[in-house]
Amino acid sequence: MTIDAIPVQTRAAPGGLSGRAAYFVSDSTGITAETLGSALLANFPGVAFQRHTIPFVDTVEGARNVVKDIERSLQNGARPIIFATVKSAEILAELRMSGSVIIDLLGGHLTELEDALGTTASEQLGQYHGVGDIERYFARMRAVEYAIEHDDGQSMRALDIADVIIIAPSRCGKTPTTMYLALQYGLLVANYPLTDDDFPSDGLPKTVARHVEKCFGLTTTPLRLSQVRHERRPSSTYSSLAQCTLELRRAEDLYRRNRVPFLNSSTKSVEEMSAVIMQSMRLRA
Repeated sequence: MTIDAIPVQTRAAPGGLSGRAAYFVSDSTGITAETLGSALLANFPGVAFQRHTIPFVDTVEGARNVVKDIERSLQNGARPIIFATVKSAEILAELRMSGSVIIDLLGGHLTELEDALGTTASEQLGQYHGVGDIERYFARMRAVEYAIEHDDGQSMRALDIADVIIIAPSRCGKTPTTMYLALQYGLLVANYPLTDDDFPSDGLPKTVARHVEKCFGLTTTPLRLSQVRHERRPSSTYSSLAQCTLELRRAEDLYRRNRVPFLNSSTKSVEEMSAVIMQSMRLRA
């Protein structure tokens, strides 16, 4: 289905600043443009950006609509920046009419690959985030189902086939990391919450002890954990700094006693944590 107009998804610059306009424009979902473009923008922490994601720009008419929107940004002074993952030369040419700085994220790379592989790239749009390899797609969907079933220790069924079991006190980042590993890499990931009942023993909780070689622990800082828990249960023992400090100390002691690798999630993104877990556990997507 061809979509000529998609509402622009906008995210303000930190602190409410207007920032320089940065557009992530794609003939597909925009995920690749946003991911690669954001990685480049991260190298300029002193510059504020007003980010706009515009997916499914797969016709010249759609590109013209984008140009009209971008031209309004020109009134703010600095030329907008467009990070584009668009195959069509005609659509790219139309985007260049906006007077923006164009960062073509496919650019010469497709030509380089064509030369290396001795064949031409497919002209079909949006293949990167399409279904593509059907077996890989269904593997990722099965992994998501597994992650949902095994979230927060809800099910102990089929832990023997898990690729990794993430263990941590509540609100240390188990669930988002689990879901990212499942959806992005198709890994079977379970997660288990460590509670007060799990700490009197020197060993891991019985439900995961048999799979210690698959376990990976998360920790954080007491202050960060208290802040996160306070959003869920304000002014409770659960969110108190003393309780968070105690639980984290016990969890880290448990990891060390049982030789469970672990990392501090307080300053890491889900993507970074997932990369560390995959490397530490020697997992392959």
